[in-house]
Amino acid sequence: MKLQFLGGAREVGRSAILVDDSLLLDYGMLTGNPPQYPVDSPDPDAVVVSHGHLDHVGAVPTLLSGDRRPPIHWTPPTQELALTLSRDTLKLHGGTYDCPFTETHVQRMTQVSNPHEYGETFEAAGYEVTLFNAGHIPGSAHVLVDDGDTRLLYTADFHTDDQRLVSGTTDRPDADVVVCESTYADVDHEPREVVENRFVESLQTTMWEGGTVVVPAFAIGRTQEMLLVCDAHDLECYVDGMGKGVTTMLRNYPAFVRDADALRQAKSHARFVTGRNGQRRRIAEQNTVIVTTSGMLSGGPAMTYIPEIRGDPTNKITMTGYQVEGTPGRELLERGRADIDGRIMPIAAQAESYDFSAHADHDGLREFLTAYEGSEILVNHGDNCEHFAAELRDDDYDASAPEVGDVVEV
Repeated sequence: MKLQFLGGAREVGRSAILVDDSLLLDYGMLTGNPPQYPVDSPDPDAVVVSHGHLDHVGAVPTLLSGDRRPPIHWTPPTQELALTLSRDTLKLHGGTYDCPFTETHVQRMTQVSNPHEYGETFEAAGYEVTLFNAGHIPGSAHVLVDDGDTRLLYTADFHTDDQRLVSGTTDRPDADVVVCESTYADVDHEPREVVENRFVESLQTTMWEGGTVVVPAFAIGRTQEMLLVCDAHDLECYVDGMGKGVTTMLRNYPAFVRDADALRQAKSHARFVTGRNGQRRRIAEQNTVIVTTSGMLSGGPAMTYIPEIRGDPTNKITMTGYQVEGTPGRELLERGRADIDGRIMPIAAQAESYDFSAHADHDGLREFLTAYEGSEILVNHGDNCEHFAAELRDDDYDASAPEVGDVVEV
């Protein structure tokens, strides 16, 4: 089996692995200015997408240009999330160099879509493929590829601990080769309960003091997690941005969330913002919690709320996800200022960060890999893949960290 790493090797973003020039696993983009895409545009016989985040699915529409129509395999939520993200990219960047596809390409995705449940084995490009719950976001999957001689497990993004939205992965299918993510290979997460309690206490304190809390959150996964946290602790909140539609959509897939009733209740408890008639500015004056995109302050309704609350140190901005270097969210945490719609604004409101990561940490990765001590491990999707691979080798694993463009025979 030949694996070609077109992206996502020794980096976080644009994940894409081509198996024997015929089966493509993910085809994402690396957000930035400008965005980056996989280093090659293959013509696969079939595509399997692990989950609905831009760095894994963002470039898939480009595979459907000309007369190319490879079937795309994924779980039902991933199909819908991929369409949502593609249309959002068109809305923001359509017709520019930052968006290498059109509405026609997005429409073709629905024509070639093949949704599958967890545990269902199907044929793709001549391989037997099975998807397993990866515990990252609703619909996220480990991908097992079997050619009759070699069993390849592509972990994609995964978490071994439970979140309120999804349960941690417990699947450990037999595999000869494992392509393993390593996003947080050098981090030990605090217990989720500790992080959540500290987060809730901060929100409660701010509201008691008469302040407003803006909670920037990724639309897929993190927004719903924040709504579940707020509902569990009886905190009133508003929700704004793309996360509204994603929350509504996920209600249609109860089998892919940990507690469908809890999600329904959290959705009914939250107040959905329409944004009409100056509603956002009025909400910013209330002493409340506002969960809104974007998670890194790089766009979305957050651009309205932050200028409104920035001048009062009673207010807070609580970041809930990783802030990529160079983003306004990272700038805010490190320097107390942010580029908001082209203006550098000093922020007097308190800025905090909470680790609600949906990825396995160092211990979670090591626990997962104990099931594969005799397998070949290829470390990817991380900023320090080589270090983690070296650590595994020190413990007698057959481990390496390919680079983008590498071809590995397994």
